[in-house]
Amino acid sequence: MARQDGFSAWITIRKVAKFHGKTSGILYIHAMKKDAHIPYNYDSLSDLHRLLGLPKPLHPLISLIKNTGNRLAITNLPDTHTSVFYKLSFKQALKGKLKYGRQYYDFDEGGLFFVSPNQVTARAENNGDYSGYTLIVHPDFFLNYPLAAKIKQYGFFAYTANEALHLSAKEKDTIISIFENIEEELQSRLDDFTQDVIISQIESLLNYSNRFYKRQFLTRKSVHIDLLQKMEQLLDNYFNNEKGLDQGIPTVQYIADQLNLSPNYLSDMLRSLTGQNAQQHIQNRLIEKAKEVLSTTQLSIGEIAFGLGFEHAQSFSRLFKSKTKQTPLEFRQSFN
Repeated sequence: MARQDGFSAWITIRKVAKFHGKTSGILYIHAMKKDAHIPYNYDSLSDLHRLLGLPKPLHPLISLIKNTGNRLAITNLPDTHTSVFYKLSFKQALKGKLKYGRQYYDFDEGGLFFVSPNQVTARAENNGDYSGYTLIVHPDFFLNYPLAAKIKQYGFFAYTANEALHLSAKEKDTIISIFENIEEELQSRLDDFTQDVIISQIESLLNYSNRFYKRQFLTRKSVHIDLLQKMEQLLDNYFNNEKGLDQGIPTVQYIADQLNLSPNYLSDMLRSLTGQNAQQHIQNRLIEKAKEVLSTTQLSIGEIAFGLGFEHAQSFSRLFKSKTKQTPLEFRQSFN
């Protein structure tokens, strides 16, 4: 009931603020304090620009915010917030810690990170002092362009803050030049080609980010191999202790949580090391365990399936055959 009352108070205060023309965001924040666990959602660029003390956006669907000398009113942002926008940020000389979900990450070195629509984020501690660029784009800006569908395929929009893209000096120059091109286009007179040019620049930014993430997976290979070994140990413990009886088949989310990674980053990391995503890796380890039990015990197919976490023996048999070209019974018989 407290949540509902807090939400009602937030709505009421927001309406009062608008009625009196007080749109600086201060009253919004006071409302949020009444129920701090409800993230504030801004659904227009004008709303965000007011909170940051900026003039009206030049375009209703896209804005490039450049922060130099801490000129932005970062403290006006609610502690936690969501939006309907994609956000692509390059931040350097960042002081304090930024929070994604329940995790904090020290961004002293800066980096490039991405936020998808409706993802809960929080402003940085210590006022989030930094310099850099933030590109904010409404999904409607991509309508009638292939990027509208393609942008959902970039897995790094689901990475957490501690999985940000750290850039070399040369890579920083490349990324900054793209942001500068977008800035120049937005500052110029808008015409029939403006949207085409900006979208091509955003595609370049995303494609370079994809390349640089692949480089980051390679340069941090030793760290990722350690994570792979930890994952292997997690799965060994899971199957050897028969956790499947109570918890079912281990999920990608479960493994990612144990490793303090996002599911997308875990899959991309594994793909860079083994050529398989996290789901495929779990399934292969599950089949390995099944083969071990089939060849060393007299347990029934149903007992093996339930011990591994399957609700139905048929599901286990289908997966086993898809991976080995044999049914579990055929595999067992090959050892007789």
